[in-house]
Amino acid sequence: MNKKIHWGIMGLGKIAHKFAQDLKLVDNAVITAVGSRSMDKATDFASSYDAKNAYSSYEELAQDPDVDIIYIATPHSLHYENTLLCLNHGKSALCEKPIALNQEQAEEMAALARSKNLFLMEGIWTRFIPATHKLLELLEQKSIGDLHYLKADFGFIVNAPPESRLVDKNLGGGALLDIGIYPLYLSMLVLGNPIDIKANAILAPNGIDQFCSVIASFPNNTQAVMESSFISNTPTEAFIYGSKGYIKMHRKFHQSEKLELHLYESDTTQIFELPIKGNGYVHEIEHVHERLHANATQSDLLPLEMSLQLTRHLDRIKELIGLKYT
Repeated sequence: MNKKIHWGIMGLGKIAHKFAQDLKLVDNAVITAVGSRSMDKATDFASSYDAKNAYSSYEELAQDPDVDIIYIATPHSLHYENTLLCLNHGKSALCEKPIALNQEQAEEMAALARSKNLFLMEGIWTRFIPATHKLLELLEQKSIGDLHYLKADFGFIVNAPPESRLVDKNLGGGALLDIGIYPLYLSMLVLGNPIDIKANAILAPNGIDQFCSVIASFPNNTQAVMESSFISNTPTEAFIYGSKGYIKMHRKFHQSEKLELHLYESDTTQIFELPIKGNGYVHEIEHVHERLHANATQSDLLPLEMSLQLTRHLDRIKELIGLKYT
């Protein structure tokens, strides 16, 4: 029987609640400690999820000797320093996406994890849901023939106060890093590493991107067309087109529970219903447990090299659209 994994949760916002709810659904997962800059918030969160320890600082959480791994759910701008804090105190880390604000930060985080022989993974939960596994299986089987291009969008209208992590530039706000990362990651998972990127954006008065469009070229004469938006509600679907047909990942594609395979020659459509467990984080958590029990220091499905490549391409897009974070 696998031993229990004792989790800490750093940053106790909306996503942390969803993650904690899913931790309660996973065998051998124990929410041991939580950390916030507000003691009241930490105490309330700990009470809600039966965590033994509640801390009013991230440092105290990182120092808790009973914690094996820390889920970092702080704003984007804090991922770098919070991950280094955890690693320097001997804790493995699952850091929410984006893993860092730039490649230099990501490289340092990965290097520190390797030097300390600790597990580190970027929290792109999409990689682990059943729909993604089925998509890759269909592509491996050449179900739609030779790949041509991918099209994916992600958008919702944001009406948030200026201090919200979604729109505050000091917190790494903007559509690209928050939701544009999903189409880009999917394109890389399906098509490989981009060899050329073109991008445009509509910037807000404070300099963040409200809308970003990206066209990327990939090996084997393939392309991806991607959009992310904070100023429109979009279908949030993904299509992968090939020589024999296409696969549609239904809304919302990053947590899709339904795939559609359409073949041109027979004009037939096959539907795959692929429900997620809990809020969708269960699959990611179970994978992390498997890797920790195997004494691995990174994921075999979402390795650090993929996160470094992803960060590098996000940096390029930021450069193209004039998006700069200090």
